[in-house]
Amino acid sequence: MYDYDVIFLGSGHACWHGAMLLKMANKKVALVERELLGGTCTNYGCDAKILLDSPIELKEALNRYQGIGLVAPADVDWSSLMQYKKSVIGFLPQGMEGMFAPFGIDILRGDGKFIDANTLEVGDKKYTAENFVIGTGQDYIPLDIPGKEYFHNSRDFLSLDVIPDHVTFVGAGIISMEFASICLALGKKVDVVTAGASALNAYPQEYVIKIVDKMKAQGANFVWDAKVESIEKNGEKYTLKGADGLSIDTDYILIAVGRKANAEGIGLEKLGIEFSDRGIKVDDHLRTSVKNIYASGDVVDKKIPKLTPTAEFESNYIAMDILNPINDAIKYPVIPNLVFTLPRIAQVGISRKEAEQNPSEYRIEELAFGERMAWLIKAEKDAHITYIFDKNNLLVGAAVYSDDAGSYIDVLTLIINERIGANELGKMIFAFPTPTSGLISTLIPLFMKQ
Repeated sequence: MYDYDVIFLGSGHACWHGAMLLKMANKKVALVERELLGGTCTNYGCDAKILLDSPIELKEALNRYQGIGLVAPADVDWSSLMQYKKSVIGFLPQGMEGMFAPFGIDILRGDGKFIDANTLEVGDKKYTAENFVIGTGQDYIPLDIPGKEYFHNSRDFLSLDVIPDHVTFVGAGIISMEFASICLALGKKVDVVTAGASALNAYPQEYVIKIVDKMKAQGANFVWDAKVESIEKNGEKYTLKGADGLSIDTDYILIAVGRKANAEGIGLEKLGIEFSDRGIKVDDHLRTSVKNIYASGDVVDKKIPKLTPTAEFESNYIAMDILNPINDAIKYPVIPNLVFTLPRIAQVGISRKEAEQNPSEYRIEELAFGERMAWLIKAEKDAHITYIFDKNNLLVGAAVYSDDAGSYIDVLTLIINERIGANELGKMIFAFPTPTSGLISTLIPLFMKQ
């Protein structure tokens, strides 16, 4: 007899959703956690980010109404906002423990390390299980240069009681661009220093360029193709130095040059399970080479986006696979992807780049949504949508540039996944006047266009 039916390494979205399903099926389940329950997204990432970002988004929207109904700009008190964030987010681990306890899910505190395919060591105790799920996520890729101890990461930034007057970001990916947008909206000086020639490479560059141009107009300094070589501390300030004479004096430096899988140090080598910085190798049932050991979420080596909803989807799939050994291979739906710059950029399905490379298969339609619907969408005249249709005039891809891109992309994801066409949409009635009704009314004619 094993101690547990299933032990999960981690307690984030890649783990706890599946754990709940298994427990409801009367399985004995445990979560191994060395830090706060709920993992990165809950405590140090998405939840904290959206809580802190939402008032900034509202400030941007209110500023658009200057001269057309509002006479004073909104101000954000970051310090009081941070105290609110700490009270809300700080309670979540306790709340999650209160959620797990009634279900009888055990919490094993510490680092987990495999002894063999059915035994895990946590601290000085050993636990056995029939199945394991590795959901240990990712961690920051460090930049090993002199002065690296002066770098900060996203966890640090999301706990700042006061945002420094001058913030320098190393990297131009999601974290840097989202946090830089916040700093600029609060009137801070911003540098974005990156080894690449562009920002947000995974997103539609026509929209990324609009974001970069807006940030430059707000005073941001972008340094492209840069190699950072050292950080020096000068009193209360720091000097970032790099090749070709790069030198920036700043108050705060945040590094965000990528992430790597948390797969080292948990005993995978002993079991012959293959992994790299990209993640753990799995099959089409999310099983490692040791078939009773699964991997879920950001720790998996995969091409699809490493996102919270993807991790939740995989966690639920693994639970059902354990309960049903003849379960079908995992099949992902189209996955929406959203970056919380100001405005947001969202995309789903076939991209413009793919469509342009296959003109006989796809049709691209541009919609200046803000120009058409500014009265309905909080005076956001720059809002824009790119649609991709296939040869059957079905929507197969979309990209959105808007404060409400997340809401729009969710609706469009449903339309794409369910293969809803113009006829089906025409038989539905949506609440009016809402931004969603505007989205649908402007989309339906595009289905019919040849």
